[in-house]
Formats: sequence, C-alpha cells, structure tokens
Amino acid sequence: MNNRNIRLLVPTLFVIALVFSSCAIFRPNGRPSDPLAALRYDIDQVLADSIFTPTKTGIKVISPNSKEVVYERDSKLLMRPASNMKLLSSSTALRVLGKDYQFKTSVFADTTAIDGVLNGNLYLKGMGDPDLTTADLDTLVGQVRSLGVKNIAGGVIADVSFFDDLYWGYGWNWDDEPSSYAAFITPLTINDNCVTVKVSPGRAQGDSVQVRVEPPTSYVTIVNKGRTVLDTVLHRLSVTRLYKEHSNTILIEGEMLPRAKPIEEELSVWKPELYTATLFTEALQRNGITVAKGPVLGQVPPSDREIAVHLHGIDSAVVNMNKVSDNLTAEMLLKTLDAVSNNIPGSSEGGVFVVNKFLSSMGIDTSKYRMTDGSGLSYHNLITAEMMVQLLDGMQHQTDIFPLFYASLPIAGVDGTIRNRMKKTPAEGNLRAKTGTISGVSSLSGYVQTLDGEHLVFSISMQNFIYPTRYYQRAQDKIGALLAGFSRFGLMPPPTK
Repeated sequence: MNNRNIRLLVPTLFVIALVFSSCAIFRPNGRPSDPLAALRYDIDQVLADSIFTPTKTGIKVISPNSKEVVYERDSKLLMRPASNMKLLSSSTALRVLGKDYQFKTSVFADTTAIDGVLNGNLYLKGMGDPDLTTADLDTLVGQVRSLGVKNIAGGVIADVSFFDDLYWGYGWNWDDEPSSYAAFITPLTINDNCVTVKVSPGRAQGDSVQVRVEPPTSYVTIVNKGRTVLDTVLHRLSVTRLYKEHSNTILIEGEMLPRAKPIEEELSVWKPELYTATLFTEALQRNGITVAKGPVLGQVPPSDREIAVHLHGIDSAVVNMNKVSDNLTAEMLLKTLDAVSNNIPGSSEGGVFVVNKFLSSMGIDTSKYRMTDGSGLSYHNLITAEMMVQLLDGMQHQTDIFPLFYASLPIAGVDGTIRNRMKKTPAEGNLRAKTGTISGVSSLSGYVQTLDGEHLVFSISMQNFIYPTRYYQRAQDKIGALLAGFSRFGLMPPPTK
C-alpha cells in the first residue's frame, strides 16, 4: 500500500474507532440501573441458558392499566399451547353457558311401576356432566326407589345423543390410550371414565399379587399374571388395559417384593357410556332393585317421563379443569357449548366455532390462531403469546364471570398444577396461572402482582425441546418470581421464607 492510500485510510479508521468507543461509553455495562430495563435484562439472562438454543420461546407481559408492554419476545410466534388451551375453553364456557349453568343427568322410565314392577326400561341420559361420580348414581337410585320400584323387567339404556359419536379429540395420539389423561369423550361420563387399579404384593414368595379395582364392577375383567418374589425384581410390575384390542381386560404382569408399597394405576375404559350404565345397574341391584337385562345403548322415547335428576354446577367443573388441568372436562365443555348454542348432537368442531365467536367479540383475530380441541392435548393447536395475553386481559373486563375464572387458576406454591412451584419467592400465593405440558411443550399464562401492587398479565410458551420439562418450568418460575418481585421504584422483594 502506498503512502497516499495510507494517509486516506487513517481518518477512516479514526472515525470507525470513535464510533465504537462512543458505543462503549454509552452502552450500559452489565445490569442496567433503571428498574424496568433491569427486569428485561434479568429475563433475558434466564433465557440465555444454552437449553434455549434449539428451543422456540414466545413471551409477552403487559401492564393492563397502562397497556405498556413490560417484556416481549417472539410474542406473535405460533406455538403449541398444550393445556393453556383450557383458558379458551373455560372463559368461553363461563361467558356462553353462564356461571350458574348446571349439567344434567336424568333417568327416564317407559311406564309407571305397578306393585313395584316396572314393565319396561330405565333410560340413563347424560348431558355433558364431567363430574358425575359413583356416589351421584346412588343419589339417582334413591330417587328411583322412592317411587316404589323394586323390579325392572327390562334394563338400563344409555342415551348419549347429546354429543356426536367422536370419542377422541382431533389430533390426539393413538398411544395415549389407556392413560387417564386421554379418557374417551361421552356425554354420559362417570369417575372421569376411568377405573383405579390397586396392586399389592402377596403374602409369600410365588403368590399372585393382590388386585383390587375401584369402583368394584363387572365392567372390567382382571387377568392377573403378577407374582410376589423374595428378593430381586427381574420384571417390573406392569398394569395396563388391552387397548389395542378395544377391550376392558386389565392385564397385570411382573413382580413385586413382599414388603413393597401398593401401587395405583388409573386407566381409561373402552365405551365409558356403557361403563356408566353398568355402574348404575349394579347400584340398583345393591339397593334391592332387580334388573332383568344388561345395559345397552339407545335413545329416550319422546313419550317417556323423567323420574330422577342429578345436577352439577359449572363452577366446580371449571375449577377442576383449570386447577388440575382435567382434559375430559375441557372436551365435554367444548361439545356442550355447541349442543347448547347451536344444535344437538354437540361436536368439538361446533364448539370451536362458539369459542371463536366469543374471542372475536373481544377483538381477537381468530384467523391468527388454530384451535382443534378443548384441552390442548392435540398437537394441531397453535396459539401466540400475544393472543393469550389479549384473552387474559379481556377476561378482566368480563366483571360478572372474571372472579370465578380467576379463582379457577392454580396459585403458585399453594394449589393445582403449580402447588410445588415458585415457593419461597414473591410469586408464592400471588401468581395465578394455567400450566400446559405435552411432550416437548411447556407453557404458563396468567396474572401476577408486583411489589408495587401493579397487576401484570403474562404468557410464556416454550416448545421444541428434548430435555426434561422441569428445566423449562424452572425458567418459567424464575420469570414469574422476577415479575412478582418487580418494583418501578426500586423496592426490594420481601425476604424469602
């Protein structure tokens, strides 16, 4: 390079150096002193962990009073919400069905009992109650007995005409069966459409393991191949239902030590509407009412009269759905929305239409997300953090139903699916949020109050990871604690417990 070119290059290099030195002078060194900038910095630090390198993360946090965006990262990115989908289902159910809505299960009779004999059938009709239990069937039986019925010449006929006949959600995985979280959908549901299998070791080496089913019922068949061994378990105990055969045969295989603790497995049942009708038949018989025929499917004739009714409020259903993240409740609510709003039989597709209509009324663009089921178990669902925050913010203005919606959300460190999370942080007993977890997906969306008493609305969604979900939940917990411990006035969070 000649001297002339060097002379021309020196000023250019000086200017470049000045620019970079100026940037160094004005760029904050480390954590900013401004509280809001510091909060954003701290959240960025949480997400700087290497586990997030291959992971998609969408976050939005707003202060609803000022509409200020407190933090945002890829909030318009479509993500699988997992059980955050229940926020759409529960909010719409409260708005459309109303907070005083009651689910109904009815018993109808062909004829009037004469001298204790009912020369016909009993019809058990379900209308979407997700919380019906064995004890509730006993209540219905008591009403039947009060009419003097002692003998039924026919049998119990299960009426499931309130819903369509699609018993699983769109996009559910076939191998989720027979897990309790993927129980079959029917308007005539009992005990979450599951049985609980309790297995204990035998008394001596070589004895069969002891098996008990709750509730006791003839609807399932037990094949017990489990054995008690003296010292070493070579084959781990397995409890499953022969789901590939569409069978209600429960198979127990493997080994247990004599002093091993009993284990429990909750398994879904095939054709749960007949399971409900069977339990009702068995309850009638336990209470001294003979039933000539076994349960079958059918529809209540128009001429039949209603002789027994059981009601359940929507409030307990919504709390159960969001606190413990019950999938079956969400799916039943979705179909009920269609059956009540549009036509019978109710369908999931029709329920999604009702949800979209409600969200559209809140100003949410329903063309920007995809909902295919009510629970979030489907991998076809796609939601953005921005849209979720819009929903949560909008629900605060639904003043008549918001208290119940808010009360249904799990409380950090206290109850529900986050009862063991964010303990000994400012979020404990403060942050309320719905979790969402399926393979490779974890989400958390809800409300939190800062140290200043400022209310924040947030949504966090993480997906496309192969590491254990707890790593991503810990990151969410750190962010939740940062939000709860935030102060615009530089206040210090209270000491941890």
